[in-house]
Amino acid sequence: MGFFLETLFGGLMTGMLYSLVALGFVLIFKASGVFNFAQGAMVLFAALAMARFSQWLPQWFGFESLWLANILAFAVAAVIMFVIAWLIERLVLRHLVNQEGATLLMATLGIAYVLDGFGQTIFGSAIYKIDIGLPKEPVFILANIFPGGLLINQEDLVAAAIAAGLVAVLSLFFQKTTTGRALRAVADDHQAAQSIGIPLNRIWVIVWCVAGVVALVAGMIWGSKLGVQFSLSTVALRALPVVILGGLTSVPGAILGGLIIGVGEKLSEVYLGPYVGGGIEIWFAYVLALIFLLFRPQGLFGEKIIDRV
Repeated sequence: MGFFLETLFGGLMTGMLYSLVALGFVLIFKASGVFNFAQGAMVLFAALAMARFSQWLPQWFGFESLWLANILAFAVAAVIMFVIAWLIERLVLRHLVNQEGATLLMATLGIAYVLDGFGQTIFGSAIYKIDIGLPKEPVFILANIFPGGLLINQEDLVAAAIAAGLVAVLSLFFQKTTTGRALRAVADDHQAAQSIGIPLNRIWVIVWCVAGVVALVAGMIWGSKLGVQFSLSTVALRALPVVILGGLTSVPGAILGGLIIGVGEKLSEVYLGPYVGGGIEIWFAYVLALIFLLFRPQGLFGEKIIDRV
């Protein structure tokens, strides 16, 4: 029982991080109605900015405090992501208002390649470290209930708490604020939203800024765990099944989808992997997403689209 709970807990922690990346996809889709293939590049670019400025700022200004370096680097990286969001709206999205979804999709692919190349030009292509002070040593809990206790990774626990807090804030933002309701209106119908006075360009800047901050937090956490390297952009591919499972327009769906896939990956690898030679963790999420595409393409909480003719 103890081993099962350890595996379950590890899956939940990983699932929260998947949910954090998936939120970026949901945010952009809710505002523009297009799947943002640049989300992985945004995570990578934000992580590179965080990693490099946390190294550069102490050298430039001559201080040694790790916390100060991280706080300043986070602020600088956030400003950079805001600037990128403004440039994307100004140079790309503004000219594609009311265009077909395929056009916007291709635009996000172009943005992804630009960010990948620009990030390598500015920050370099080596593997960088982000040290945000997360505890690395595992701890034993519930030793009075289970013999030896349950082994829990403190880093995963803190990272999951950060992800959960950000998810809660975003959920309140979408449900309780005027801007959040405007975002939902823009996602439903661009022209109708414009006709009632919602400034489409400003909404897109806001949502890309929020998605940039989400990408920064996701990149910071994943970079702390795995190191910042260009393969980090593939983390977004791990979040694709999460979005399909939870629904492209649902913030709660991204959360639940991430938890389901995180737990499913861990449990299937541990309990089914020995019987099939392992490797289930690699493809489990995609098979589950395929099943949902066949039988419930809108996901668990997504909106079912009905075209009336």
